[in-house]
Amino acid sequence: MEALIPVINKLQDVFNTVGSDSIQLPQIVVLGSQSSGKSSVIESLVGRSFLPRGTGIVTRRPLILQLVYCPKEDREHRSAIDGTLELEEWALFLHSRNRVYKEFTDVRQEIENETERMAGDNKGICAEPINLKIFSTKVVNLTLVDLPGITKVPVGDQPPDIERQIKELVLKYISNPNSIILAVVTANTDMATSESLKIAKDVDPDGRRTLAVVTKLDLMDAGTDAIDILCGRVIPVKLGIIGVVNRSQQDILNNKTIKDALKDEATFLQSKYPTLAARNGTPYLAKTLNRLLMHHIRDCLPDLKTRVNLMMSQFQSLLNSYGEDVSDKSKTLLQIITKFASAYCSTIEGTARNIETTELCGGARICYIFHETFGRTLDSIHPLAGLTKMDILTAIRNANGPRPALFVPEVSFELLVKRQIRRLEEPSLRCVELIHEEMQRIIQHCGSEVQQEMLRFPKLYESIVDVVTHLLRRRLPPTNAMVENLVAIELAYINTKHPDFHKEISAVPSMIKSGPSRLDRPKSMIGRLPTDEGENDGSHARSSSLSRANQSDKADSIVRWNGNPSAGQDDKEKVQDNYVNSSPEQSVESDIRSILSPVKPVNLLPQIPLNSNSYRKLSENEEHDCAIIERLIKSYFYIVRKSVQDTVPKAVMHFLVNYVKDNLQSELVTHLYKADNADELLNESEHIAQRRKEAADMLKALQRAAHIISEIRETHMW
Repeated sequence: MEALIPVINKLQDVFNTVGSDSIQLPQIVVLGSQSSGKSSVIESLVGRSFLPRGTGIVTRRPLILQLVYCPKEDREHRSAIDGTLELEEWALFLHSRNRVYKEFTDVRQEIENETERMAGDNKGICAEPINLKIFSTKVVNLTLVDLPGITKVPVGDQPPDIERQIKELVLKYISNPNSIILAVVTANTDMATSESLKIAKDVDPDGRRTLAVVTKLDLMDAGTDAIDILCGRVIPVKLGIIGVVNRSQQDILNNKTIKDALKDEATFLQSKYPTLAARNGTPYLAKTLNRLLMHHIRDCLPDLKTRVNLMMSQFQSLLNSYGEDVSDKSKTLLQIITKFASAYCSTIEGTARNIETTELCGGARICYIFHETFGRTLDSIHPLAGLTKMDILTAIRNANGPRPALFVPEVSFELLVKRQIRRLEEPSLRCVELIHEEMQRIIQHCGSEVQQEMLRFPKLYESIVDVVTHLLRRRLPPTNAMVENLVAIELAYINTKHPDFHKEISAVPSMIKSGPSRLDRPKSMIGRLPTDEGENDGSHARSSSLSRANQSDKADSIVRWNGNPSAGQDDKEKVQDNYVNSSPEQSVESDIRSILSPVKPVNLLPQIPLNSNSYRKLSENEEHDCAIIERLIKSYFYIVRKSVQDTVPKAVMHFLVNYVKDNLQSELVTHLYKADNADELLNESEHIAQRRKEAADMLKALQRAAHIISEIRETHMW
C-alpha cells in the first residue's frame, strides 16, 4: 500500500503539465488562520526550514508540496546527471524542473521570487499554485497543499477584499471530496472561535475527512491544559486530533534546528501529557497523515480510474471534432464544399443524420409554409372582402352606360372578380419571401459535423455563406416574376366556360325566374351567356316589352324614393318622360333638374344627415342583381384561389428550392475551389488551433494517468 502515494504523486506530475483541475486527486490540504503555525507544522514534517517567514500574510500562493521518500539505493529518482546519487535531500520546482536545489535557503528564496512574480509585492494573493517536490531519506510519502492563512482585516497594501479572496481560494481546494482537510488550530485560543474549523465544517459537516492539529501546546496559560481538546471532547472531527509543539520565533532567530525542536517536543509531551505522548507530536502526525492518505487513496482509486477513462473518451471525441492538421488543402477544401452541399440538400429533403427536435427546419418548414402559413392566409381572404353591395350596384350601372339595365351585364362581373383576384398576389409573394428566408436559415442547420468545420475555418464559412446568399438572391426575382405571372394569367382571361364555374352559371336562370319583376326574362343569363334554342324569334318584341316594363318599374321606384307612394299616373308619366335624360341614382330630395347637372358626380348613396346611420334601401330588383353577381364572384374566386394555392408552391419549388439544390455544389466549386485561394480559406482560427493543442495535451496526460493507475495491482492496495 506504500506504493499508492507515489502513484498519486506521479498523477500530480502528469496533470501539472497541463494545468488541469478537472481530475480531483487525493491530497492533504493544510488550513489555518494567519500565524496559527501552519508553516511550522509543514517544516517539521519535512525536517527542514524552507518556507518564507515574516509578519502578516507570507504564504500568498498555494504551495503543492510532494514529499518523496528516496533511500540511497533508489535509482528511479537519483541520477548521476543531476548529481543526486549521494544526496540526502534535494528539491525540484515544476516551473524550473531542470535545476536541482540542494540548499533549502535557495528553495525559500525561489518561493518568494515566484510568489512576487505572479502575485506582486503588495501583499496580494494569487490562485496559481507553486509546485515543489522534495526528495529525502527522512520523510514519509505525502502530498500537501499549503494555503494562505485566513485573515479578517486587510493590513498594509493588502486589497480591501482580501478576506473574500482567501476564502474563495481555500474553498476551491477543500471542496474537493478527495481531499483530507488538515485544520490547524492553536491551543492558547478558544476552539469555538477557530475560523479554520468553521470553514472545514461548512464543506465537511460530519468531519469524516478532517484531521485537527493543535499547535502551541507549550504556550497555554498556567494552570490550563489541552487534555479535553486532545481527547476529542471539544473538536468534533472523525480522523483524530494531534497536538504538536512548534519552534518559537526566538528559536528560529537562534537557528534552532528542527531536529533539536523535535527532541524538545518529545520531552515536553512526556512531562506534560505522559498518557497522550505516544499519540501526539510531529513524528506521529507524519505517520498518521501517511496512513490516512494511503487509505484515502485506496478508497478514491476506483472512482478516479473511472473518471480518467471517461475523460479520455470525452477528450478523444473533442479532438476528433477539431480535426487534424490540413496537409492537402486543395483536397480538404473540395471535401468541405461537398460535405456542406450534401448537408444543405439533406436538410431540405429531410434525410440529415442529425435531425432537429426543437423546431421545424429545412424541408419540413418549407412544407409548413406552403400548406399551413400560405394555405391559411389564402383561406382567410373572403371572396367579397372589401366589396359592398353599393360597389356591386355601381359597377352594374356603370357597365350599362347610358342605357337602362335590361340584364345584369357580364362586364361588371369581370371587373369585380378581377379586383378580388388581385388580392391573391400579395400573400403569394409573401410566401416566396418566407421560403427565401428559410433557405437562408438552412445554412445554420447543416449538422454539427459541418458546423464544426465552419467554426474551424471562419474565412471559408464566410465565403460559403456569401455564395449561397448570392445564389438565393439571384433566384428571387425570377421566382417573384413567375408568381406574379400566375396571378396575371388568371386576370388575363376570365374563363366562364370553366367546368366548375359552368355549374354555377346553370343555376342563374332559375334565380332570374324567381326574382321580382323578372318573370318575363329569358332563361339566358347575363350578356353573352348561353341561350335556349329558338330564343331569337320574337326577341325584339320581348325586348321592347321588357324595356317598357323596366322603365315603368324604375319610374315607380323614383316615385317611391320621393316619399309619395300614392302618386298618380300623371306623376309617373312625368317622371318616366324625364327618365330618358335622368339617373335614378340621385336622391329625389333635390330637384329633378339637378339630375342633369354635369358638375357633380352621381352617387348611389343619398345625402343623409351625419347623425343618421340609415342608408337608402335597395330595391328588390337591385338586391336580386347584387345576389347574382356575388354568387358568381364567389364561385369563380374559389376556383382561382384553389389554382393559385396549387401552382404557387410548385413555382417556388421549381424556380427557387430545386434550382438551388441542383446547382449549389457547382456554384460553390466555381466561386471557391477554382479561385485557387485554398490557403487563405483554410486558415484556422487561433481559437480552434489552441483548443486542439490543449485537447491533445490533456488526452496524452489522461492516457499516461490511465497507464499509471493500471500498474497498481490489487495486492498493492491492502
